[in-house]
Amino acid sequence: MPVGLTLEKDEIQRIFSGLAIEAHKRLSNSMPKQKKKVIVLAGPTGCGKSDFAMRLAEKVGGEIISADSMQVYKGMDIGTAKPPMEDRLHIPHHLIDIRNVKDPFNVVDFYYEARHCCQLILARDNIPIIVGGAGFYIHSLMYGPPSGPPSIPELRKSLEDEMENFGAEALYDRLSKLDPQYASTITKNDKQKIVRALEIITLTGKLVSKLSWKGRQKPLNYDFHCWFLDRPRPHLYERIEKRCDKMLESGLIEEVIYLEKDGLRSNSSAAQAIGYRQSLEYLDSAKTEADFLNFVQKFKQASRNYAKRQATWFNKEPLFNKIDLELHDYEVIMDKIMQEYEAT
Repeated sequence: MPVGLTLEKDEIQRIFSGLAIEAHKRLSNSMPKQKKKVIVLAGPTGCGKSDFAMRLAEKVGGEIISADSMQVYKGMDIGTAKPPMEDRLHIPHHLIDIRNVKDPFNVVDFYYEARHCCQLILARDNIPIIVGGAGFYIHSLMYGPPSGPPSIPELRKSLEDEMENFGAEALYDRLSKLDPQYASTITKNDKQKIVRALEIITLTGKLVSKLSWKGRQKPLNYDFHCWFLDRPRPHLYERIEKRCDKMLESGLIEEVIYLEKDGLRSNSSAAQAIGYRQSLEYLDSAKTEADFLNFVQKFKQASRNYAKRQATWFNKEPLFNKIDLELHDYEVIMDKIMQEYEAT
């Protein structure tokens, strides 16, 4: 057979093969795909969601993905109530100890890494169980990461200089007047978020609470089954205070001293985390008995306030079913969650 004719046949075969592949892609994209199910367990700090998640994962063959913005950091163990290593060896945990304390980690990082974890867990025929109280992170996982204008270095530096000169509280007060809805979701100590919010408002003339989630294409490949685990407020606050005491007894201050040497202060987000910020302030003080008592009071108050903000955030999330952990036995609650999971 002539060589030219052979090449012509090969070329024709390649063209038809390419057309077949393209047609298959178009057909696959046009066909409805079944969403993969994911369980989300949110709740305020100190409510017991980590313990409950372990029990649920054991029962249903689940793997846990942490939605805690600080558990990603190595060494931030006591102050984040990181699950003990024996639990992590017994049930696979993801997005814990994946960054050094000096390294940045933000909501966009969480979005992509958490979804990748879901993909791997589902490939093993296990159930992904998202566990945490970071409402901003969980919201981004479900609806896509926030959008906003790119940062302008000159404007960013101007705002940072203003914060340095007048303090974070002054800029937080300005943000509260401009966008009270967004300001209510953060604190006057969230310096990065305050600066970014004022930057967005200055650049766009629009409120962060109205803009930050616009323009996103909602991810459609996961079916989230969402539960908010809670306890009556007096009981929750009592648990929070006892947990703060336990953290101090377990060596929280010593942990912060170690992390400070490792670069904790250079990561403004980690340095502002509850427990760590108050510890750093105490270490900067004269360390008198009065300073220590003031530190403990601030630590507990900040923890209670955070729990209140978490409840406010998730009360606005329409997909979450609320469960009182003190109203039912854990087995009853787990059965309820799985009945809903399997019914849809």
